[in-house]
Amino acid sequence: DGPAGDAAAAGRTLAWARDLIGPALRDTVEGMPDSMARIAAYHFGWEDAQGRPARADGGKVLRPALTLLCAEAVGGTAQAAVPAAVAVELVHNFSLLHDDVMDGDLTRRHRPTAWNVFGAGAAILAGDALLARALELLAGRGDGVVVLTRAVLELVEGQSSDMSFERRTDVELPECVRMADRKTSALIGASCALGSIYGGGTAEQTARLTAFGHRLGLAFQLVDDLLGIWGDPATTGKAAHSDLRSRKKSLPVVAALTSGTPAGAELAALYHQDRPLGDAERARAAELVEAAGGRDWTRGHAAEMVAEALAELDAAEPTGAAAEHLRELARLVTSRDH
Repeated sequence: DGPAGDAAAAGRTLAWARDLIGPALRDTVEGMPDSMARIAAYHFGWEDAQGRPARADGGKVLRPALTLLCAEAVGGTAQAAVPAAVAVELVHNFSLLHDDVMDGDLTRRHRPTAWNVFGAGAAILAGDALLARALELLAGRGDGVVVLTRAVLELVEGQSSDMSFERRTDVELPECVRMADRKTSALIGASCALGSIYGGGTAEQTARLTAFGHRLGLAFQLVDDLLGIWGDPATTGKAAHSDLRSRKKSLPVVAALTSGTPAGAELAALYHQDRPLGDAERARAAELVEAAGGRDWTRGHAAEMVAEALAELDAAEPTGAAAEHLRELARLVTSRDH
């Protein structure tokens, strides 16, 4: 089939997951206080800024898809894992609402960010409400709550590191990888773990699927960082060179800054100014990251992480069609364009 076949199959899997969690996700959001529900409905693409029905991009639903598939892969049903799948999607979107405020991002999913429309305070509160609803959904399963809350704490720690990196000039690649592991991998690992728990998987299967999700999560973040510099705005829904505007210390950037190359040194001089980069400077910074080997390192490391993820998946001995669907999603991570 090749990458195109994988992408088409993964697209069908993600559409299946979106349809399966859609009603429960809407019910959960609509059960929030009206002011919070309105902001969340806008953020999920269900309504426009005036509260009229819309059909905007609601995101990839990768995390809930992994939850549903992991439940099936250990012999359970996707339906039994719907509450857990909705919970991880709520937590993911809680983090996006807060991230956009902290990063000052003006666009997400091809339209203005929620804080840009409703104000920063309101968007933060809407994110808080999503987190509360997520924990409420798992309240009957203590083990599930523990898995999710630990992932949230890691995510918060990762975001804190990410913010502190912006003020520092000495960020090393290993600590940048650790940050990405917490900020992105933790929740994707938890998504897989919850699927195994709700599907009745063994402790060994849950551990292997968690490791699968962690490796996949790091690959996902590596590719996300590539798209944050070189992604096509028409496809990503974000501005060109969006990560460079705020001089973000993303993985390709740190790989370039610590490369010991002339291009890395020129990039450091650009990055260590105390202001956002202009259009021409961002374009030059992107050239320098590539010249210093940051783009190649990131691509190579993402491919390694996907290979390790697939090995962990095989060790979990997944059953049925879900096993192949998980492999397709894993391979999609490195070939995606948004």
